[in-house]
Amino acid sequence: MFSSRTPGLSRLNKTQKASMAGVAAAGVAAITFSLVPGTAVAAESQSPVQSPATAQVSTSATGSVQTSAVNAIIAKQFSSPDTAAKIQSVVQKTASDKTKAEEAAKKKAEAAKKAEAKAKAKADAEKRAKEAASRSTVRKPVYKNNLDGWIKESLDIMKKHKIPGSYEGLHRNIIRESSGNPKAINLWDINAQNGIPSKGLLQVIPPTFKAYHVKGTPFDIYDPVANIVAAANYAADKYGSMDNVNSAY
Repeated sequence: MFSSRTPGLSRLNKTQKASMAGVAAAGVAAITFSLVPGTAVAAESQSPVQSPATAQVSTSATGSVQTSAVNAIIAKQFSSPDTAAKIQSVVQKTASDKTKAEEAAKKKAEAAKKAEAKAKAKADAEKRAKEAASRSTVRKPVYKNNLDGWIKESLDIMKKHKIPGSYEGLHRNIIRESSGNPKAINLWDINAQNGIPSKGLLQVIPPTFKAYHVKGTPFDIYDPVANIVAAANYAADKYGSMDNVNSAY
């Protein structure tokens, strides 16, 4: 035996020596990968066994290449004149549809606004008509069914037709002619002898009543208001006013 041999090395069996060689190879491979990654990739293509670090680098590189290829295809498609024209057509149609929808909505809103304004105008007109009718009803005086009421109603009608006369003048002549009886009739004077007796509050003969009847009053010589107004109309024509009459007229 030589004295230069490592002590105890000669005592290792074949199995122990193989294990030590494997550990040494693994250490060399690790150092090589850390220094030159490209070498590890090349080694991977030749060896069926891959370390986890080598597999991770390979997968990442493959995914990056695939993504770049897909992006290139998409860019190429959208850069095509036909595709650009189709996209422009879709954009224009969408804008046109939106404009039409907005115009339709605007017209619908305007129509609704006009209908609302028309309905409001109609409602306002109906309201004004009702208010006017209500005021007319309220303002229309209620006359008593007696001599005082008949004279007052007659004076209002005479005023509308511009027939002169006063309460005192009408009342004074009515009391003298009929004592306030609307059904009074004279059967003894010259008119009666001629077949046309005087009738009513102011003793008017039928021809006079017919000639001086005031429109809007009953065509009835015995109606107190119609009789008073016709007689006052006649007196205004012949004497200027019933106030100027103090005897048979």
